[in-house]
Amino acid sequence: MEKLVLYTNKKSPPCRAVKLTARALGIQLTEKEMTLLRGDKLMEEFLKVNPQQTIPALDDGGVVITASHAIMIYLVCKFGSDDSLYPSELVRRARVHTALHLEAGVIFSRLSFLFEPVIYSGKSYFHSDRVEHIRKAYRLLEDFLVNEYMVGDSLTIADFSCISSIATLVGVVPLDEAKFPKIAAWIKRMEELPYYEEANGTGALELAEFVLGKKEANAQQFM
Repeated sequence: MEKLVLYTNKKSPPCRAVKLTARALGIQLTEKEMTLLRGDKLMEEFLKVNPQQTIPALDDGGVVITASHAIMIYLVCKFGSDDSLYPSELVRRARVHTALHLEAGVIFSRLSFLFEPVIYSGKSYFHSDRVEHIRKAYRLLEDFLVNEYMVGDSLTIADFSCISSIATLVGVVPLDEAKFPKIAAWIKRMEELPYYEEANGTGALELAEFVLGKKEANAQQFM
């Protein structure tokens, strides 16, 4: 097998979703940690791989795949011993795609909408309406979870994608387990995966702590 190189960042939810998929498949990745900041020593190399400068980006022996969902599907289709993580059966596959769209179009986009004013614009608070949008995203996810996992009773890439964002969000906008018991149980189920903490848990916590720390630092500037 050609050396698989993943340009990644430990805090990034989409990058962590790819790492979860690789760990589940038993694939060894050569990870190159990016900051995407000026002076990043990998930037010149990275620009040749992905001129769009987005992560994650996978280099499979010169074949470059970008966008986390595309990378996860590529890895399962090329290296999976079966189709359990990305089902070939049409209805289950459609439901996986529905969950992936829920993650990208609602959960991750609302995470970005909440975090970006604090990270990039120096805001010292979270907009109340944006916090409420996160709680509405929790409700959508709760209603989606009719089984143990996002699609039926077994893991798919939809679980990896959704948990990558949710694991960070609950550290910033706490989850009311009484209101969202299915999400709480699903999170615990995901945390039991032997590779979870290394591939997702640590980075999710670091991102939550970074955003909360940035919010506090921004507030200090006005005191």
